[in-house]
Amino acid sequence: MFKIILILAIMNNLLFSGNFINEQKRYGRVRDAIKEKYNLIENNLKNNNIKIEELNILIIAYKEEAILELYAKNKSDKIYKKICEYNIAEKSGALGPKRKEGDLQVPEGFYNIEIFNPASSYYLSLGINYPNTSDKIKGYKSKLGGDIFIHGSTATIGCIPITDDKIKEVYLYSVYATDGGQKKIPVYIFPFKMTNSNFNYYKKYYSEELINFWKDLKTGYDLFQINKEELKIKVDKFGNYIF
Repeated sequence: MFKIILILAIMNNLLFSGNFINEQKRYGRVRDAIKEKYNLIENNLKNNNIKIEELNILIIAYKEEAILELYAKNKSDKIYKKICEYNIAEKSGALGPKRKEGDLQVPEGFYNIEIFNPASSYYLSLGINYPNTSDKIKGYKSKLGGDIFIHGSTATIGCIPITDDKIKEVYLYSVYATDGGQKKIPVYIFPFKMTNSNFNYYKKYYSEELINFWKDLKTGYDLFQINKEELKIKVDKFGNYIF
């Protein structure tokens, strides 16, 4: 029920700008985050010529490097620029996608934030839309699992923890972007930085099936590195990403 309420709050925001942040401010942890982090966020955006009321963001996580990057732009622009980088506090599982419930894996692929949890067991948390269409085709149909979050704390089981302090920033960037009208916040999760040299190294040690999946991810990785624009993504009947 709590998730449903939060999702409805996001939907309401699409019609009435300003309502979403007011809803979020009802929670003490969000108010504390604003008190502690607002000036830092506003100054960072100003230094990058981005207006907080025009904010759009995009998040990228690299599992092997344990890094989460936050990109931002004005909603009228096309090109994103990296404005923040955070350490992922703990890894879970191995390289490779999440395919079933209980495998401890962090997903790999292209997602969006769909849940804001201001009263999380992990301080604050942002839930992604795992399983997405690709996961539903390629994974174990009856037990795909779910509840994958970017969250606070330094411990996790299959999620992306960035500490209580840093989740305050990422959560607020996401809140302000949503409040300003961003309908979806992309979250791209890669096994590693998919440069040619890295890809050639890792493909020596993993199965052909996994390498073929990673080739799809690398196509998206390369496009974003070149253009710094949100990817236009489709999924074919086999669960493969098409750009």
